[in-house]
Amino acid sequence: MTIDTLEALRALYPPAKERSLRKQLDALDPHCRRFVALSPFVVLASRGADGTMDASPRGGDPGFVLAPDAQTLLLPDATGNNRLDTLENIVATGSLGLLFMVPGVDETLRVNGTARLTVDPARLALFARAPRLVIEVTVREAYLHCAKALMRSKLWDATRQAPRSALPTMGEMLKDQIGDAAPAETQAQMLARYAADL
Repeated sequence: MTIDTLEALRALYPPAKERSLRKQLDALDPHCRRFVALSPFVVLASRGADGTMDASPRGGDPGFVLAPDAQTLLLPDATGNNRLDTLENIVATGSLGLLFMVPGVDETLRVNGTARLTVDPARLALFARAPRLVIEVTVREAYLHCAKALMRSKLWDATRQAPRSALPTMGEMLKDQIGDAAPAETQAQMLARYAADL
């Protein structure tokens, strides 16, 4: 049986707890801003004009995303594969969801808002290594998400990390997926190629 109405969905669950509703803020309070300052990793969720979705990881030193005020986040765009899925979606719809993580902390920070791309020299100059452009987010919703998912996954438990050898190298997987006739790039070759852009 498919659940295809809100009434059918809600019938399966008790009402949301009052605290979980009240914790949603319309701006970044000091705790949210501290979380952003400590975070070296964020996932950006965006949607295109045709409704297609994208979730893209971004990383850097802790604090690579700036929160100059309670309504604004600034993300430097780093060198990538040039697909520009997230950036194209921002141009098309101007909406963005973010999930910040801090290693060792099981809670996450969720932020939803509107986004635009800027090459304003004043914005670019805020970063030690000037990016090509900055994603400027106007915060509409922010809340700290409970720890259960990361606790269940034991994400930060080093004893549960899979060895890199559990999967083929990225080069080997891509060779299989796209049928490239060239020899697969080794892990060492990939790391050397990435080194210049990190």
